[in-house]
Amino acid sequence: QVQLAESGGGLVQPGGSLRLSCTVLRFTSGPCGKHWYRQAAGKQREWVSSIRTGGSTSYADPVQGRFTVSEDKAKGTVYLQMNSLKTEDTAMYFCKAVSGSFCTNNYWGQGTQVTVSS
Repeated sequence: QVQLAESGGGLVQPGGSLRLSCTVLRFTSGPCGKHWYRQAAGKQREWVSSIRTGGSTSYADPVQGRFTVSEDKAKGTVYLQMNSLKTEDTAMYFCKAVSGSFCTNNYWGQGTQVTVSS
């Protein structure tokens, strides 16, 4: 059974940094990639960033230039380095691993809370 576990969230002041980790167990990596999402209180979950086989990355406009996604395949871990954090980045952050011939198998972690506040 595929398992994902996020960590690294916490309370940080505006302008600060955090690095989130997502360890993926019992998962065979493929072209569908791994992804970060976030969900603020009272809002819909939104896509944040993706990393695909070969290392290509993409970012949502609100985090472009501030967040960096990376992967350590040997450790089975995906990271989200978040710099210059803003209060609007406050949310529960989730990672998702996707597999399947048509990228339809989605596996989610339990989330880690990031709070940006002075």
